[in-house]
Amino acid sequence: MARQKGEQGGKESFLPSVCLSPLQSCVHSEREGTRRASLSDQITVKICLTVTMRVIIIFLLSGLLPLSLAHGQDPFAWLYGRRSEGHYIGSLQADSAGGVCPDECDCPPTFPVAMYCDGRGLTAMPTIPSRIKYLYLQNNAITAVPDSAFVNATNLVWLMMHHNQLTSDAIGKKAFLKLEALERLYLQHNNLSSIPSNLPRSLRDLRINHNKIEKVTAVDVEGMDNLTILYLHDNAVTDMGTSLKALISLTLLDISGNKLTKVPEGLPEHLHQLYLESNSIDSLPEGFLGSFTQLQYVRIAHNQLTDKGIPPNTFNVTGLVELDLSFNKLERIPPVSTTLLHLYLQANQIKEFTLGSFCSIMDVTNFSKLQTLRLDGNEISLQDIPSESSVCLRQASSIEV
Repeated sequence: MARQKGEQGGKESFLPSVCLSPLQSCVHSEREGTRRASLSDQITVKICLTVTMRVIIIFLLSGLLPLSLAHGQDPFAWLYGRRSEGHYIGSLQADSAGGVCPDECDCPPTFPVAMYCDGRGLTAMPTIPSRIKYLYLQNNAITAVPDSAFVNATNLVWLMMHHNQLTSDAIGKKAFLKLEALERLYLQHNNLSSIPSNLPRSLRDLRINHNKIEKVTAVDVEGMDNLTILYLHDNAVTDMGTSLKALISLTLLDISGNKLTKVPEGLPEHLHQLYLESNSIDSLPEGFLGSFTQLQYVRIAHNQLTDKGIPPNTFNVTGLVELDLSFNKLERIPPVSTTLLHLYLQANQIKEFTLGSFCSIMDVTNFSKLQTLRLDGNEISLQDIPSESSVCLRQASSIEV
């Protein structure tokens, strides 16, 4: 194949040299309008164009060969490998081990262990090939999960079933029993009234928020030593007892938006984030934060907390980074640690700016590390902030009153 300069800007052409002369003569004769290429020239041009297009296609596709051949596969097998059952080419799959991909789902040949069935209008569970590890079933209208739903798919690692129409009665007690490798289970935005039975002990991330769950028992989460994230917010939970105490790896717990009247007892000591907002909690237990070793973010906004309901120095603990007590019924600023960075107290009934809540001692080395302080929506104004606050709150970049 000869490399020759084209007419436009010296760009190089990769057409076969045998094709260039007839093609150029044809174009030239069209420009001049004085003569037509002969029939043989026209045929030659057509042949050359066809050959050229094939060369270009082969050249482009050949770039895929090294990657595919390295794995011992025909890189284009999926193009012509239509299944004998007459399934859609939309349900492409590179591997039919353990069963073929259902027509209503997609199993990409580049990611054969994943099955995408999200947003397909499904009302029932599809058949799942045994090779699948990542299953996406969200945004459908699935109403039930029978015991046999995952009988072949015991290798599942991720299972996304949020935004469906699942009810607790329609989930088999043994449905999840054999999913011993499952790490993520998303069941939020369904119609569940309880946590499903026999959930895998391998779970690390369980999201069951925006349902109708009223109670959580120790049996519901028994043996989940690996669970680090638990989303239970926006349910109807009134009591949890000490059900979460055994979750020794839990770092994020969100139980906001429920009907709790008190903080659950025996919360895991390794929590890093605790969200309790939008409940009906009016008091906190003695030593509320003392048992936590890594807690940094606490949000108890939109509750019924009063000054009497908060024991002295409840929030004066080191390690805390953010504390949100907004939208409660506090009349005073509770004492906080000098290491706290962000404090939200807006929309309470605070009548006095007590500088001692931030600094018990003020000098060159003793001052608050607070960066954000919100006091707007209370019964104080800028005039109520003492002048010496600039010494105590010297690092505060934002104070809203």
